[in-house]
Amino acid sequence: MKIRKYLNHQMSAHPFFLILWASMAAFGAYFCMYMYRKPYAAALFEGQMLFGLDYKIVLIVSQVAGYACSKFLGIRIISSMKPESRAYYYIGLIGIALTGLSLFYFSSPVWSMLWLFINGLALGLIWGVVFQYLEGRSITELLTVILSANFIFTSGVAKSLGQYCLQSGVSEKMMPMMIGWIFVPLTLLFVWMMTMIPSQNQSDMEQRAERLPMTQVERNAIIKDFGGVLILFILGYIILTMIRDVRDNFGVEIWKGLGYGDNASVYTTSEIPATILLLLLLGALYKIKDNKRALLLNLWLAIAGLVLLVLATLAFYTGNLNGMLWMMITGVGLFVPYILYNGILFDRLIGAFRITANVGFFMYIVDAFGYLSSVGILLYKNFGNHSISWLQFYTILCVIAGIVGVLIMILTHIRIVSLLQKSEHKKSTVSDINLQEKYV
Repeated sequence: MKIRKYLNHQMSAHPFFLILWASMAAFGAYFCMYMYRKPYAAALFEGQMLFGLDYKIVLIVSQVAGYACSKFLGIRIISSMKPESRAYYYIGLIGIALTGLSLFYFSSPVWSMLWLFINGLALGLIWGVVFQYLEGRSITELLTVILSANFIFTSGVAKSLGQYCLQSGVSEKMMPMMIGWIFVPLTLLFVWMMTMIPSQNQSDMEQRAERLPMTQVERNAIIKDFGGVLILFILGYIILTMIRDVRDNFGVEIWKGLGYGDNASVYTTSEIPATILLLLLLGALYKIKDNKRALLLNLWLAIAGLVLLVLATLAFYTGNLNGMLWMMITGVGLFVPYILYNGILFDRLIGAFRITANVGFFMYIVDAFGYLSSVGILLYKNFGNHSISWLQFYTILCVIAGIVGVLIMILTHIRIVSLLQKSEHKKSTVSDINLQEKYV
């Protein structure tokens, strides 16, 4: 208790210390999650088939299907989670995921599908648990960008570790379990650090609205009032998730197609420039105090990111950009909107409309459909396009999905502007009525 009291006092008195502690705790906790989720993707499982399908695709589909199911469960679980339960949820979910990896090693290929499904089912809830420690603060953008650097950087780290283990003689099935157990002590350290982060202060609540566990009535009210724009957010996030998951799950194959297959560090080093750029660009958004202005600016940044992704891919396809530079630029173009859609947009949406909600509710609705699309894209590639490589498939996806995504996000911007105008008109009408009643 003395340590908690001391740390709370320091973080309340010194905002920089709060930023440092909270960002390290959240980044570290989510970094560790990746060590239970992604190392197996470094394995190729070449020549192995199951039910007539490529074994690696079967494993990825199983884990992603678990992830998708967890997102539907998370709509209720995460949105209604009480603050005092977060750490217990985190530790329990990591424990289930690690058990799945351990059973994956000891099981036959058929049973391995089940254990990776359970692994994904548990890990799919971790983002919501971690983000609840950060949302609704004046510094949420800064904390979120640091946390979201995991999307860009940590998957590559996990796969690089997996590659090093494989090159050291560790088997493809043992490697994920071994890396998971190695990271247990670090995982426990970071979850303890998260429990020390203080709740929203009064200034945070006034600027971003108070964040409380949601009831079923409140969830239904949000869907009723924001159903149209929520559908557009879902469609936009489906586009981003499809591109991101192909890049992430089949990065080994894509880099191999580009001629970098023997370089285990390329998965990490190629993402460093994007990570630094995004930290500087998106981290500065917290300085914008006006939630409405920030919300609309975030949408324009998301649109610009996808435009960059499409243009860079066309330049690569026509031979005007080399493979390494193309992957770096498309990393920036993809992860600008992806990070914005992973919390920042919804945090500003809640603040702009002053609604009773939390980010987890919105995030898990869009995420659920995003991961369903990932399963669909994997099955489509496996059954419908045997002839093209993952590099060719990713190139085509970047162009077609990128253009569709730009159009969806423009429509989202138009719809939000309309809702903001209606909200302002309603406030103005209420103010006029109150003024008339005052002088009657």
